[in-house]
Amino acid sequence: MPHTTEWRVRLDLFEDDDGTTKAHVVLDTGTTELTGQGTAHCHPADANVPEIGDELAAGRALQNIAQRLLDTAERDIEGVGVPRPSPRQVTGWPT
Repeated sequence: MPHTTEWRVRLDLFEDDDGTTKAHVVLDTGTTELTGQGTAHCHPADANVPEIGDELAAGRALQNIAQRLLDTAERDIEGVGVPRPSPRQVTGWPT
């Protein structure tokens, strides 16, 4: 049963005057949208390198949305009658 689909990801970055970078990511599956957020703060003693703030905020937003996606998958698996995995078991179909 081959399956091919395309999901779209949009990642927006915003930097405030106080050195805070915020990231907002949207995953559009075609049937639903998941969102994630991340932030990074430049320490006053550090050099202001915007690329580093972008990388940290984007990475944290992607981690946030990844966790939301895994949580959704676990609920969906449970919804088709498969019990939740034990804390030691990796998320996915049980073996």
